[in-house]
Amino acid sequence: MAESLLLPLVRGVAGKAADALVQTVTRMCGLEDDRETLERHLLAVQCKLANAEGRSQSNAYLRSWMEKLKAVAYEADDVLDDFQYEGLRREARIGKSTSRKVLSYVTYHSPLLFRFAMSRKLKGVLDQIRGLAEEMNRFSLEDSINREERQHTWRQTYSKLDESADIFGRDDDKERVVKLLLDQQDQQKVQVLPIFGMGGLGKTTLAKMVYNDQEVQQHF
Repeated sequence: MAESLLLPLVRGVAGKAADALVQTVTRMCGLEDDRETLERHLLAVQCKLANAEGRSQSNAYLRSWMEKLKAVAYEADDVLDDFQYEGLRREARIGKSTSRKVLSYVTYHSPLLFRFAMSRKLKGVLDQIRGLAEEMNRFSLEDSINREERQHTWRQTYSKLDESADIFGRDDDKERVVKLLLDQQDQQKVQVLPIFGMGGLGKTTLAKMVYNDQEVQQHF
């Protein structure tokens, strides 16, 4: 059962690596090549995972590899969350804008500490994914993605949450965060409200829901 959750996890992380806002911030940090390499490795692994899951029941080595992949995928998800959060934070600071404006702003207002820290995190995750992708080739796994899925793109063309999408189970969390933001008296000194949690829990989705909330937009 745990193995069956690995494919959607890796697929989601690959999609997040292709997110427009992540691309903007990694480009600003000089890490676009590493982001692209991470995305390619994740897509390559994704193509083989269905076959890996089918064979893992009789192959302990393969099961161990999948467990390592799951741990690294969660780690990569957290790193990409950091890039998205930084982009959203800077978007909020300068108001709604195009990616070009955000890129222009962050290029000239980005602390070196953030660049250094994120460079280490991204390269660390990339090294692990690269090693697992190379190890995967030893299993002679078949590419089981069909033609339709191969032609489908998971690349996001914009960072704004689709307001028409139905997000279940997060309304209460969103309302709590919105209330905390709206209760602040000084709009010029907005308190930073970090969202903590394990990778894959939807922290970035929750942040986008709050950012796009009509009351929040009108208040700030």
